[in-house]
Amino acid sequence: MGGVIDFFTNTIQGLWEDSGIHALFADGGWKNLLMILISFVFMYLAIAKGFEPLLLLPISFGMLLTNLPMADLYHADLWQLVDGHVDYGKVLRDGGLLDILYLGVKLQVYPPLIFLGIGCMTDFSPLIANPKSFLLGAAAQGGIFFTFVVAGLLGFTAAEAGSIAIIGGADGPTAIYVSTRLLTGGGAITTGNIALAAYTYMALVPIIQPPIMRLMTTKKQRAVKMEQLRTVSKTEKIIFPIAVTIIVSLLVPSAAPLVGMLMFGNLLKESGVAARLIDTAQNALMNIITIFLGVSVGATTKADQIFSLKFGGVMLLGVIAFSLGTACGLLFGKIMYRVTGGKVNPLIGSAGVSAVPMAARISQKVGAETDPTNFLLMHAMGPNVAGVIGSAVAAGVLLSVIG
Repeated sequence: MGGVIDFFTNTIQGLWEDSGIHALFADGGWKNLLMILISFVFMYLAIAKGFEPLLLLPISFGMLLTNLPMADLYHADLWQLVDGHVDYGKVLRDGGLLDILYLGVKLQVYPPLIFLGIGCMTDFSPLIANPKSFLLGAAAQGGIFFTFVVAGLLGFTAAEAGSIAIIGGADGPTAIYVSTRLLTGGGAITTGNIALAAYTYMALVPIIQPPIMRLMTTKKQRAVKMEQLRTVSKTEKIIFPIAVTIIVSLLVPSAAPLVGMLMFGNLLKESGVAARLIDTAQNALMNIITIFLGVSVGATTKADQIFSLKFGGVMLLGVIAFSLGTACGLLFGKIMYRVTGGKVNPLIGSAGVSAVPMAARISQKVGAETDPTNFLLMHAMGPNVAGVIGSAVAAGVLLSVIG
């Protein structure tokens, strides 16, 4: 009888010790529990507040899954470099579900495919009709390079500084693409950290940008009404993606994967002869990749890598990069206001960051506060879509410089 009791006692004890509940209350388990609670907060923001739900919800659920003790869905140790390389054979052999999905991130497959879908949904007509918008989109990338220098001075490695700085472009897929290329694993900063910061600030665009816009512009400048944009021909729309692909790829080859897929998607859209491909790229393919990308990136937010001073630095420098990008766009907008004799509303410069179309809508909103009859949306879309190209080019420059 005593043997039976001991058997059941040992079995129950073994089940308890092998359970995730026991692990949550073991040493360090509080970090996992706190990360799970943080994932709930992000789920709430995505569902109840509508903050970037298409990616924030998968990322937050990936965060939940990876911090469930004993689940064995993601293994950070499998992504450590061995003789300078990841052992992908071991990942395929020993990895969990999220390790397998993360291969698409690590091999830089998902972000370019996201850009393909974005290209199918983007209308570059405002940019083609007003090529000066390219300058505003380029100026708004100033926050990236300034933050890169500051992060380096603060002690971050070049790879970490580049990964943090790209947050200033307000482009989640680009931030993920750059960080997976630069961050080799094993450090306190991961792609998940970068993605979490990037999408947090993208969701906070309506909160971060307006105060900066009001501070840097006068009421007179915000009230400027711009001339209606000209009509862009179909021929121009078809030539544009081909020309941009060639020019950017020759100047900054590292940007070719992102810009090339973005422009390929746009060419499909403007050609008018590939309706089925467009439908697949901007719907089924885009949705599938978004799910895989979000969940697998969320999986890299392990508790032991989030609770660090370096992650606090990522969040702080991320908001600085984004704010400076907004400020640089506004500053160049003010220069164009002066040069054109008051024909350009500086507010459209803030749309030069790559948060499409949210940043353009904020330009419209702040302009309408001064004059409800002022319609800046289409004018702001020029710098906004230029910012998509600009952030990809900035990413290519960082990758070329850092190597």
